[in-house]
Amino acid sequence: MKIFNVKHVVVCCAMLIAAGLSVAMMPTIKIAELGKKFELATLVPQSFGDWHVDTSVIPIEPSPDLKAVIEKLYQQTLSRSYVNSNGDRVMLSIAYGGDQSRSMAVHKPEVCYTAQGFLIVKETVDEMTSRFGAIPVKRLVAEMGPRTEPITYWITTGDKVTRDGFAWRLTQLRYGLMGTIPDGMLFRVSTISKDDRASYAIQDKFSNDLLTTLDVNDRTRLIGNLAASKAK
Repeated sequence: MKIFNVKHVVVCCAMLIAAGLSVAMMPTIKIAELGKKFELATLVPQSFGDWHVDTSVIPIEPSPDLKAVIEKLYQQTLSRSYVNSNGDRVMLSIAYGGDQSRSMAVHKPEVCYTAQGFLIVKETVDEMTSRFGAIPVKRLVAEMGPRTEPITYWITTGDKVTRDGFAWRLTQLRYGLMGTIPDGMLFRVSTISKDDRASYAIQDKFSNDLLTTLDVNDRTRLIGNLAASKAK
């Protein structure tokens, strides 16, 4: 008769318990289904401050493959080009996903631009100053042929702005321990220019003007709770 190794039995039991807990603690409640419904097209005004939608610019459609990925990850997307009285143009792109679980994470601009044939030639982390607090952002410069496009973006996961994968996973874990799945918002602005420093200043001005225009509930959808973001 074969004698079982006690150590192996203990390890197997531990694995079974861990597997059971994993299933039991699997989050099932989506934050997106608890809050008030909204539409990005109406949340973001077509004109604010010195900015208005530039109707002469038609947003470029993503490739069919990329479009399929976007439609899988996001419930809502918004793409517009704005211009001010100085002739400064800013391209705005916002995407909202109600499920920020591991398998449905936001599609970062680094991946999106590369998939469209761009080369990311510069990548830095930064903080954008606003009257509501410092917003952790990512700055990129993408190039394709003669086109140079400085980009600023941030991602809001639940109530927290997340700038990297580690912060995103911590936020996901925090919600998961409460049995909930956070929603997420990708906010991206870009310009066509060889001067990335000047472009970032214009993008920050545009973003601040927009955030100042919104009421507290709509603004929170875009930047979450900055105090929570700073504390984590």
